[in-house]
Amino acid sequence: MKVGLYFGTFNPIHVGHLIIANHMAEYSGLDQIWMMVTPHNPHKKKETLLDDYLRLDLVHLACEDYPKIKPSDFEFKLPQPNYTVNTLAHLQDKYPEHEFSLIMGEDNLRSLHKWKNYEVILENHPIYVYPRLTRSEAENLPPIPEIAQHQNIHRIDAPVVEISSTAIREGVKNRKNVRPLLPEKVWKEIDKSQLYY
Repeated sequence: MKVGLYFGTFNPIHVGHLIIANHMAEYSGLDQIWMMVTPHNPHKKKETLLDDYLRLDLVHLACEDYPKIKPSDFEFKLPQPNYTVNTLAHLQDKYPEHEFSLIMGEDNLRSLHKWKNYEVILENHPIYVYPRLTRSEAENLPPIPEIAQHQNIHRIDAPVVEISSTAIREGVKNRKNVRPLLPEKVWKEIDKSQLYY
């Protein structure tokens, strides 16, 4: 099975995340998308980061109606701080029958050459890149490195979605109606449990 790994803190997961994940599930040739919830790094102070399992619960709620999109707490069980190259190695050990790919925004592609052992990732795993910016915005950023031409880099013409988890948290805190930006079940849980207030 071809599995696309979509990493994020998902703090909280919003409709933009689902639009990208669903687009990858339907149009990239991947069989499943695993939403890899990134645990809180104990070495970093993150006052606005909701508890790991609360964020995971919200991802479960968001994915219930999408059979090809699965929540994952796989990184919760790995030593911290963790690196993507290590996660991929552990996943390959546990699920040797799967082919794992990375899903990332174009902004991450621009910094991929700074990742730990990025060459190992690039040689062994397809990378599906979705646009994070409009073309005019992208022109003002540093050039995309040469590694973007690698045969394992696949650009996907997914929708450009500009929704920010930070803005959602701020909106919730300030009692704004952010309901259209969140999957309905996620919004209800945030509202019921008074998360991010």
